[in-house]
Amino acid sequence: MVVRSARVRTRRQTSRKKWISDGPTRSNRHAMMITLRNAARSLILVSATAFALASGGCNDSSHTSNARPLPALGANINETTVSGISSGAYMAGQFQMAHAKRVVGAAIIAGGPYGCSESIFANTIPGTGAAFLNLSKAVNGCMLDLLEAWGAADPTELAKKAEERAAKGEIDPIADVVRDRIYLFSGTSDRTVAPSIVRHAAQFYAKLGVPEANIEYVSNVPAGHAFVTDDEGNACSTSAEPYVVDCDYDQAGALLKQLYGALQPRAAASTGDFIDFDQRPFTDSEQNSALAETGVVYVPKSCRETSGCRVHIAFHGCAQNRETVGDTFIKESGFARWADTNRLIVLFPQVAASPINPQGCWDWWGYTGSQYLTRDAPQIAAVNRMLDSLQAARGGA
Repeated sequence: MVVRSARVRTRRQTSRKKWISDGPTRSNRHAMMITLRNAARSLILVSATAFALASGGCNDSSHTSNARPLPALGANINETTVSGISSGAYMAGQFQMAHAKRVVGAAIIAGGPYGCSESIFANTIPGTGAAFLNLSKAVNGCMLDLLEAWGAADPTELAKKAEERAAKGEIDPIADVVRDRIYLFSGTSDRTVAPSIVRHAAQFYAKLGVPEANIEYVSNVPAGHAFVTDDEGNACSTSAEPYVVDCDYDQAGALLKQLYGALQPRAAASTGDFIDFDQRPFTDSEQNSALAETGVVYVPKSCRETSGCRVHIAFHGCAQNRETVGDTFIKESGFARWADTNRLIVLFPQVAASPINPQGCWDWWGYTGSQYLTRDAPQIAAVNRMLDSLQAARGGA
């Protein structure tokens, strides 16, 4: 498969062929494997203990006092786009597949193909045991890519499984995905998610039938495991909280242009409203969605005054939720400035940290239940209800 490149003005553009064939150097692979094997063991041990001690999540109470209902803005939700980093990247892909009729594009930053974490043995073990099996595969197969020889992230097989889910009505038809525009990103200093995993995601979309012209894969920015900006955050190669880095590359603008096409230039500064809203009405009391009590939505002035704005959903990564890093990702990612000039509402849903999910990750391995990859997944269903609310006829929000 060949994917097209995005030019970054301060870095030499890598050839298409090298993006597909080249991986990390031998020394980098060795360092990556040692560091991430240790991280993987720690994560699995923590999660195993959590599974033994807890049967559900707990919601955070931060920011609750200022939370309001999510405003009804008459939004155009049939041109929704999604993006995410790390666990948020996997959730962006899951939401796209579940609701492809509403989603017209997805940006996958440091993430892999849809359904990657599902163990072939998961259906034989009930409850949290299945999630634990998935977690082991998620870390070793879908982050480090140590199970490639066993086909853990095989794009062809995963595309086939997605088609089977669509045929059963668990997700929207694949024909709705094929029309989407895709942005993928892997930083050259990312030692948390192997570049080959992101390439597998690009190949997954190609296997589904997404045209080559609709897929943009950026792999020549020296970023760590983080969301990239042109003027905010840590040093470019850093992989640490708040997982926002300055690489002289406007990732928010780059991905929005890929997903929507030509846009008006961004505003010099955001002038809209960051609104804390209560996420609890969107969750099913009988399910463990693990969402935080509050989320954030950015509403440009034009979208408060006139209906018809489109919606972009930005999924945070692990340890990047509000209770961990505050509003850094929400306010420094750069989405708001593009939203102001392009009539775009930006939804920042939030996951809470809990004993079963200590890093506040989105569910891409099944900790909320076996339906985590489908339209009925608690988190996917909750975020979709948020879209319904934004679509509702304008009120006095």
